Amino acid sequence: MGGAETILLVEDEESLRKMAGRILEGYGYSVIEATDGMDALKIITKGDRLKIDLLVTDVVMPEMGGKELADKLTAEYPRLSVLYISGYTDNAIAHHGVLDEGVSLLQKPFSPQSLAEKVRGVLDNR
Repeated sequence: MGGAETILLVEDEESLRKMAGRILEGYGYSVIEATDGMDALKIITKGDRLKIDLLVTDVVMPEMGGKELADKLTAEYPRLSVLYISGYTDNAIAHHGVLDEGVSLLQKPFSPQSLAEKVRGVLDNR
């Protein structure tokens, strides 16, 4: 269920970001943490073309939401996979036009196992 890929984890809630980072590192992933979309872009820019396999991002964050961040990063890195995390249901998010239907979404709160399974599933289907 784990892997050796690099994950950019973007979550504005510090306790959740730290917990998710520890979980993913425990499964063997390299994790780069960012506090929000703007922070993630700074990390990518400073990282001199970091190889990131998966963006795991909260949907609703201050300054720049997860969809806008994902759109910017996938425009530059077309092979980048994206997993959104949100406290909202996938129906509510799709209904309000926040995300397109069919995107990979993990609803908060999530268990360590459900996070690991969802991450592995998204990476395996790219």
